[in-house]
Order: sequence, then structure tokens, then C-alpha cells
Amino acid sequence: MNAGALANMRLADFARVSTASVDDAAEAIGRIFCPHELKPIGHFENDFSAQHNCAAFDGFSVNYVAYGGSVSIDPGCLDRFFLLQIPLQGCAEIRTAAREVLTARGAAASLLSPTMPTQMTWRQDCAQLILLLDRKLVEHRAAALAGTSTRAVEFDPSVDLTAPFGRALQAEICDLVGLAERLGPVKRLSPLAAADWRQRLLSALLNGQHHSLSRAIAVFKGRVETQPAALKRARAWLEAQADEPLDLMQLADAAGIGIRALQLGFRRHFGTTVSAMLQDIRLARLNSRLKDARPDERVVDIAFDLGFTHLSRMASAYRAKFGESPSGTLRRLS
Repeated sequence: MNAGALANMRLADFARVSTASVDDAAEAIGRIFCPHELKPIGHFENDFSAQHNCAAFDGFSVNYVAYGGSVSIDPGCLDRFFLLQIPLQGCAEIRTAAREVLTARGAAASLLSPTMPTQMTWRQDCAQLILLLDRKLVEHRAAALAGTSTRAVEFDPSVDLTAPFGRALQAEICDLVGLAERLGPVKRLSPLAAADWRQRLLSALLNGQHHSLSRAIAVFKGRVETQPAALKRARAWLEAQADEPLDLMQLADAAGIGIRALQLGFRRHFGTTVSAMLQDIRLARLNSRLKDARPDERVVDIAFDLGFTHLSRMASAYRAKFGESPSGTLRRLS
């Protein structure tokens, strides 16, 4: 590797690939990320080298990837994961279906979505810190925040590292890399710590970077200014009374409108029904309660406390939203 990449190398104890062979690099890194076409550009073929260090956690990983010279990379659609790429050295040109992005250290990073075809050119001995996030984690969390069914999420691929969000995000990733380096390849994050990091990363990206469900999340959280005051009152009432049986008459009275207008308003402005929103509020609270549950607490007791009366329906809806059963969440974090 070149001297600059060696000086900037992170996660050195987590080396997975170190080679001067293009074919070996494409095969080995392709097994870790996804199959892709890798080609040196021009006279840089003689300068080619590849280094990939990877610290993997439950549902996400942090990586250091560096290529000597300049290379083109064509992974097509990533399919299974999202990639946040933060340059440490050199620069990269990213071409997606949405737009073209030029990234460089301290200026801009890229955020690749699994459903958007991508081509990249890494130049000037480019080295990057890369966060990989499992696609299901992102989509389930976005659905929970937006009050919708699970669907594809596509981010704006350009992250401005000079803006407050970009600086905070880069600092977060550097903290995670530093933690991995302190732990080393033998020690592991506790399940609770790993879950906390997952939530921090998902919250940062879904609330800070524009994506295809950003407006739906803003609407569901009541941040859209055009939302009628009556519907804001209705949603606040649902939040306050979420553990009680749904009474449409009381809800309409609290909102100050008729039941029919209430139902039509939820459809138009929230994109869901009153009962579906109430269920989503309860599911979000159930997820939070399960993460903080005491060792002696049971799923059934927590569910009844939150107003669920049909446990099988609750379990099915929970799995659809969070990608695992309520008992699975409880076991994983215990």
C-alpha cells in the first residue's frame, strides 16, 4: 500500500483483505460486501493495491477500505445493505440513478441505497471509512417512524460533511471505529451496547439525511405545518390515551370535529386509519418497553399494559414492523 494509506489506516487489527491482485481483491471484497466489477484505471494498474479491514456487529459493520492508484467499481444494486462512505484520503465519484456525487475528505461523503444502481470511481489512492447497515434494519425503523408498512428507502446520496449534520455523523462513525479498535477483534460489544449503537445510527440517518420517507416521518410526527390543528389534537390524544380502548366519539370530541371528518383527515394527512395509527403507537411503545424490560417481565404482561388484547395479531404486526417477534427482541437484549 502507499505511504498515505498506511498512515491513515484504521481498524488495522481487523484485516480481511490485503493484496496487489485485482482479481483477488474483487473476489475477496465481493464476498464481504457484494459481487462487483473492479478495474484499475489507465497507468494506475501497476500501482494497484487493496486493503479491507472490517469490524462486524449485529446488523452493521464499520470498515476501512483503500485502493492504490485509481479504480472503477461497479456493484450495480447493493440489494442487502446501505453504505455510508466517508473519505479519509483521495476522492471518489459516485453515480447513482438519483444523481452524481463527488466526495472528498472533509467535504462530502456518499450514502448508497440498496435499490439504486451505483457506479463509482475512486481516485488518488482513495481510502474511506464505510458504515454498512442491514437493509431490513433501516426499512423497519423507517416504517416505524413513518407509521407505514415496510417499504424501500432511498436516501439522497450526497452527505455534506461541512454542515452540522455531516460533521456530527462523521464524529459518530469515528467514535464507533475508535470503540472497535479499543475492543479489538477478540472482545465483543454487549447485546445492549450493540442495540444502542444501531438505534443511534438509524436515528441519525433517518432523521438527519433526506430520503424517500422523510415527509411521511415528518407528517407522522406532526412536524408538517400544513397539518390541520384538529388532527394534531387527535394524534396528541391518541398518544396520551394509547393504553386505553379506542373510542372514536371521545377522539372526535377531543379533536373538535366529527367522526367522519376525523377518519377522512387521517387518511388524507397521515396516510393511515385511526386504528392503524393507534396500533403503531402501541407497537413503538412495546418495542421500547421490551428493550428496557426487567429479567422477570414477560411479553404478555407488557402487551396487556399497553392496551393489546389480541396477542397473536399483536405479534404478527410487531414482526412485520420490526423484523422479529416480541419475544425475540426480549431474548436478544436480555
